[in-house]
Amino acid sequence: MPLVNPLSPEHDLETKKLAEFFNETLGFCPNSVLTMQHRPAISKAFINMNKAVMENKGRATSSLKRMIAWVSSNATGCRYCQAHAIRAAERYGAEQEKLDNIWEYKTHPAFNDAERAALDFSLAASVVPNAVTDEIKIELYKHWNEGEIVEMLGVISLFGYLNRWNDSMGTVLEEGAIESGNQYLEKTGWEIGKHK
Repeated sequence: MPLVNPLSPEHDLETKKLAEFFNETLGFCPNSVLTMQHRPAISKAFINMNKAVMENKGRATSSLKRMIAWVSSNATGCRYCQAHAIRAAERYGAEQEKLDNIWEYKTHPAFNDAERAALDFSLAASVVPNAVTDEIKIELYKHWNEGEIVEMLGVISLFGYLNRWNDSMGTVLEEGAIESGNQYLEKTGWEIGKHK
């Protein structure tokens, strides 16, 4: 049982309209957003922040941003967000080899040095205490400009919020996200956990 139950998608029509964004990214409105509707100002602000963070202005692609979200969620242990992030990466065209080997991004040949730098940044920025070092900064600047780094940290920060929200809330995982989690993550220990 979640800490707080999600409300009907019809509860707040402004949230419902904004949440159409998730039909593209996930194929459904997340239960986390339906729970946030208990305070519609939070659900609306969250969706608008999500849209702003995920907008691509540089070379950080939609699929890379979702892989950044996965690494961040993996670092914090949020199984709900891990499943959502890998599902969204798949829906945004991440290569099958990357999806199948996301756990081995540091060494697997499917990932290039620019992606490794971004994913290393995600991992370092997601742990407590923060582990972003000068070496990570130097590697980032070899491949990415400041605007792109801001986009990446926006994703990491957004998922920091989501990881805490969903792990504390025990948000029930949706069927589509369960399927993606089982397909890509189960082989290395992912499970639904408290999100059933």
